[in-house]
Parts: sequence; structure tokens; C-alpha cells
Amino acid sequence: MKSKRSYLIILGLAITIIAILGYGCENKASTSKSGGALSSDVASQVYVPPGEYDEFYGFMSGGFSGQIGVYGIPSGRLLKVIPVFSVDPEKGYGFNEETKPLLNTSHGFVPWDDAHHPELSQTNGKTNGKWIFINGNNTPRIARIDLSTFETTEIIEIPNSGGNHSSPFTTENTEYVVAGTRFGVPYPQKDVAINSYAENFKGMLTFVSVKEEGDMDIAFQVLLPAFDYDLAHSGKGNSHGWTFFTTYNTEEKSTLLEVNASQNDKDFIAAVNWKKAEEYIKQGKFKEIPAEYAHNVYDEKSHVATSTLKKSVKVLTPEDCPGLVYFLPTPKSPHGVDVDPTGEYIIGNGKLSADLTVHSFSKMIKAIENQSFETTIEGIPVLKFEEVVAGVVKDAGLGPLHTEFDGKGNAYTSFFISSDVVKWKLGTWEVVDKAKTFYSVGHIMIPGGDSKEPQGKYLVALNKITKDRYLPTGPELCHSAQLYDISGDKMKLLLDFPTIGEPHYAQGISADRIVPNVKKFYPIEENTHQYRAMGEKDARVEREGNIVHVYMTTIRSHFAPDNIEGIKVGDKVYFHVTNLEQDWDVPHGFSVMGANNAELLIMGGQTETLIWEPKKEGVFPFYCTDFCSALHQEMQGYIRVSPRNSNIALSWRLGEDEEI
Repeated sequence: MKSKRSYLIILGLAITIIAILGYGCENKASTSKSGGALSSDVASQVYVPPGEYDEFYGFMSGGFSGQIGVYGIPSGRLLKVIPVFSVDPEKGYGFNEETKPLLNTSHGFVPWDDAHHPELSQTNGKTNGKWIFINGNNTPRIARIDLSTFETTEIIEIPNSGGNHSSPFTTENTEYVVAGTRFGVPYPQKDVAINSYAENFKGMLTFVSVKEEGDMDIAFQVLLPAFDYDLAHSGKGNSHGWTFFTTYNTEEKSTLLEVNASQNDKDFIAAVNWKKAEEYIKQGKFKEIPAEYAHNVYDEKSHVATSTLKKSVKVLTPEDCPGLVYFLPTPKSPHGVDVDPTGEYIIGNGKLSADLTVHSFSKMIKAIENQSFETTIEGIPVLKFEEVVAGVVKDAGLGPLHTEFDGKGNAYTSFFISSDVVKWKLGTWEVVDKAKTFYSVGHIMIPGGDSKEPQGKYLVALNKITKDRYLPTGPELCHSAQLYDISGDKMKLLLDFPTIGEPHYAQGISADRIVPNVKKFYPIEENTHQYRAMGEKDARVEREGNIVHVYMTTIRSHFAPDNIEGIKVGDKVYFHVTNLEQDWDVPHGFSVMGANNAELLIMGGQTETLIWEPKKEGVFPFYCTDFCSALHQEMQGYIRVSPRNSNIALSWRLGEDEEI
């Protein structure tokens, strides 16, 4: 009980410090009306003149919104929200028939998730602008977004997991994206007493392979003790072939973790040799374990997603696979784990510490060769702490969380409690600069800052608590990001800007790596949708019992057909709408009165489908919801609904008394 009381006293002091720092920042912000916290010379550094582009894209997780926000850097302008795990009425995502399968899981249709960590694809350790991945934390999933279209094209569910937090960090050539379970769960999943945690629960690390064309698959899983696997990053250079995961709750407790999971002086970084795992897979050292999980893929030619329920995974066990996993002791309750651009230094810091502990990959390998082990846990050697430590950054701040790199020999670490970003030198471990973030900072981002070649011009701090930095908006205030110039010796705060949802992590990349490959429309001749209409000559309406298929086209500024009769109460009407436009930025919307789902937003050359089930008789309008031309208001039509027993013939037309 004494240790618990000591911990609670420390926690109370930390909360008091946060409150004091918060009030201090609040007073500073509220009394600085003219320039705020920013000096007067920074406006020109973030100003992007009309008609000009930002230098960088910033991709920020939407947290509990389940989406990704795309921002221009340095302007901080919101450019787009990419629907990923949550339905989105703006674009019809998850509402139209084509994208519903993307949100399928082994639990059924799940139209929401908690999205934490966007991660750009890499080639030779350099961000390539091809894809961005992001994790679903609640129902464990990984999504892949195609950056030629900025649309979600694939989602794979992660079995044997609970809380997919240490995900979906890539390896150096995007061979894998990884996923670690934040919560230990029964393995196999079954009805057991929660207080049997240590006996029946396990942890699982998942390696998802990514093919050159993008298709994901679960290559293998690694069964580990029921610790909480919090974050991850993969090695680079000499450490390529390894992935590192932070752990906490090495006490293996299931209740009051704020106390019970902080008893051990040290937790671990799990170092996984995935190249060794590949060898064991080839040798057949795995167990094929039953596991249901959904794999959902969107086809760019048919514009339709399909969902496949898979039934098993390959599981490796450390006891059967020597050299697969090692534990590196690290100060208690570490959060982030980050690998510098050379691949030599592995930073995993206890968030209750004032120091930063840096591990050495080369020392780790030497310790393994010398069998410098403290003990073994479930077949996993625990390396001696003093044998793997490269150095310590002393008294840098309070509550270290995450580290990014600028490629110039500097590291930058966020400190949640003291609300700082701290710049320090790799190798000498000296602190060279500190910048206040005004309230509590979580992740930070430097474009390419977790790659071999950072583009170290800017740093973005992603803040959790931002009281009084913006106009009040009711009981909940907006979350925010702050932009710093890190091109000089000293960090300089340039801009605050609000974000969607709760931003956790972000990724940045120079625009020139994405812009040349952005798709402007879908070639209509490549459209293979089952219900496409390649021109107005294909527009028609067909009945199959009480199912009605409307093959509709849209082009500036009318639908074809725009008058439909012969629909009956109780029919299920499928509007298959093909946008015939072959020009950039000419989407068309479609909505019909009484629809209980959402609009369609159809890009040029695409076909999308809306289901409408009329419940009452009448004549109901439909119209284009996305402004498309000077005659946008005239882009409308009518559908007549007659009684269930009506004998009115099915008919359609475009123009006066002119059936198509």
C-alpha cells in the first residue's frame, strides 16, 4: 500500500503542475490581444497567397471521429476529410452500396472507429506518397488510403487483439505494417473470469504484409505475454528487419491500472526480428489458429468494395522460435518508441520519468550474442539494462511521450506534463532548445520525421488540452495543432490551428511527392461497374418483382432520366448513378426526398448506388447536391410513387414526352 500511496502523491503533484501551467498559459493567451503568443513577423511565414499551394501535406488522425484530416502546411488550412472508419454523409461513404462492405467486420457492420496513427508508405526508408495507412483502435483494423484519389481502398481486421494501438507503423520498404494489442485478451477468445488475467490472457503482435499493388494480408502473428503493447516503430539501416513495441502493465493486472500497472520499476520494449519470423514461417514452425476476420477491398475499376471473411492465421510462439523476440528493459510506463534515421538509436521513455533513455541497436545485438540476459519470460530473453543503454538525456522535462527527428542529428521529444517540445542532440544527449506548446502536447510530427530522410523544416505539435486558445464552443473546446519552424537553431512557434476530432499522430510529406500522381477523374471507358450507364443511351429503369434498378447518368446540368413513373409503395429502388463528366473537380451529388441513408457524391467516371424505399404515395423530387455549374439549381427530377396495388406502367423520360 505504501508504494500505491507514493504513486498517488506523485500523480497528484503532476496534476497540480498541469493545472498551474494551464492557468499560466491561459492568462498569457487572454491578455495578449494584439499579437497573441506569436510574434508579429511570423504571419508571412505561414501565409500562402491565393492560387498558390502549400509546401507540405499534413495528414492528421481524427481520433474519435474515425477519419483523417488533410491539412496544408504551413497554412494550417483544412483541405479534405478522408472517410475511413466512420460513415460520412458528405460523401455517402458507408451509406452507398459500393462502400458499405469496407466497414464490414467479424462483428457485423461497424460504422465507427477510433483512428490514432496515420503512417505513410516508404521505399528505402523514404516516404513515397503512394499510400497512407491508419489504425482502427476499437474494433482492431488497419486501413489503406490511396493517395492518388485520397480515398480508402482497403481495410483488414486484426484478430486476437483488443485495442489496436501500436499500429500501423511500416517497415523500411512497406513490406509490413504492424499491429500490437493494447489490451490483453483471452487466447483463444472465450468466457473466462476477468481476474484470471495472468492465466488466460495473452498479447498478440500482428505483421500485415503489403504487396506492391497494395493488397494486405496477415502474414503472421506473434504470441506474447499479456502486457499492453502501446506503440511501435520499425528499424532502419542496420536495424532493418526488426520492429520495436513499447509495453506497459508488465504486472499483468486487469483493474485500476493507473496504480497497479505502475508497480514495476521498468517495463519493456519488445524487439521482434521479423526476418527471423519469415524463416520460421518457411520452416513451418507456426500454428494455424482459427480466427475470423474481415478483409475488405475497393476495386477502382468497378467502383465496388467486396468483403471476405477469413478463417485462420499463422501464429509463432517465442518458446518454439528462439531469437524471435527480446525484451529491452525501459523506465516504467513507456508510451512512444522511436528509431532515429540511422537505425542505431531506439528511444522509449517512461512517461512518469524526467529523463529520456536511449537504447543502442548495436549494443542490443552484442548483448544478444553475449547472452547478457537478466531472466527469461515465457521463452523471451530479457536483456540486461546496462548492456543496451546508449545514453540518457537528463532532466529534459516532465512526462516524455514521443520523439521525431530532423535528419540533422537532432531529436525532438514531447513532454505532456511540462507542456514542452524539447530539442536534443543524438550522441551527446544534451538539451539544446525548449519550446512551450501552451497546454498539453501528445504526439509531434516532422515531415518524414520517422523515416531515414526527414524533411526537417517544420514541426507540428498535436495538443490534447487547449483551453482558451480559441473562441469557446460550448462544453467541449476544439483540439489543436501548433506549427513550429525548426530550420534554425531555435524552434519558433508560427501558427495555431484547430483540427477535427482528437488528433493523435500525424504524418507530413512534401507536396511534390503526391501532386504529380493525383487522379483527376476516372476514365469512363474503364468503368466495369455492373450497373454502369456509359452514356444517356444506356439510361433505363428495370423491374424485378419489387426490386427496381434505375440506370441513371448525370452530366452538367441534368439527370437522365429525370422523370420516372410506375414506382410503387414497398418497392426497393436502386439508383445506380454514373457521372459522365471527364474533367477535373466536377463531382455530382444525388439525393431523393425521403431517403433514410445519405446523398451520393459521384466523381467523374464513377458509378454509385443509393437504395430508396418509398413508404408513401406521391411525387418526390431528386436533385444534385454538389454545386456543379450555373444551372446547378435546374439539375433536378421527379419520381412518382403509386399505391402498392397500382397497375401504372413503369416509364421514364428525359424531355417532354420523350422516353429515352
